[in-house]
Amino acid sequence: MTASVDAAPNTAARADARRNRALVLAAAQRAFAEHGASVSLAEVARRAGVGAGTVYRHFPTKFDLLEAVMQQRVDRLAKLAADHLDAPDPGAAFFGFCTEVVASTPGNEALCELVQSDDGWPRALLMSAGARFHRALGALLLAAQRQGAVRADIEVSDVLAIFTGCVAIQRLQQSKGQLDRTAAIVLDAMRATPGITNPVAEANARNELSERNETGERHCPVCDSTVRHTGTGRRPRYCSAACRQKAHRQRTAARRA
Repeated sequence: MTASVDAAPNTAARADARRNRALVLAAAQRAFAEHGASVSLAEVARRAGVGAGTVYRHFPTKFDLLEAVMQQRVDRLAKLAADHLDAPDPGAAFFGFCTEVVASTPGNEALCELVQSDDGWPRALLMSAGARFHRALGALLLAAQRQGAVRADIEVSDVLAIFTGCVAIQRLQQSKGQLDRTAAIVLDAMRATPGITNPVAEANARNELSERNETGERHCPVCDSTVRHTGTGRRPRYCSAACRQKAHRQRTAARRA
């Protein structure tokens, strides 16, 4: 009986501690987004409706609080990516997730800049959250590529770089809560190329696809010259770098058309 009586206060105390920690993190997220990383822990405590001592018990330094806030955000994005994996349309789910990331990130500019700095503050939690986010994003990207909605040559590192560029556009255009038109154009660059309509480029594409005999003689799809193969590595498709560049320009012109 005594053990049960003692357990009840301990359980209530742990519940209070979890609730206070959540209040502090929510208040810190809003404060940092509005005013940057210079916000004091006392201000965070005031916004959370708790005492300063409560904040310091959970987060002894501001860096501890900053890392926890960033971990929470990255974990939220990782969960969002994982949730999108169950969508019936993987392509729409991938681009919907990208839109959410880009539209919601500019408010966390100060935090993002701090994470990219080299101040030597603890980052173990953040690194772990980042690994979870990369895995979830990679799975979402792969599903969209298998559907044919996203270019096959896109990698997770490309998506992250595109996120960085789009967030910069959002800040420049001062777009809050919605995706800027220019950022949307950049995201659309990841979409799989639609059917080729340029006759010359279409003919070249057919030639490229038809040249699948790896043991026989291959001809350049641009100038029809014999493509020399050294016998090691992957068989080249074009006879020279000039023809490769010309084919690339033709494909680019076809996409623009």
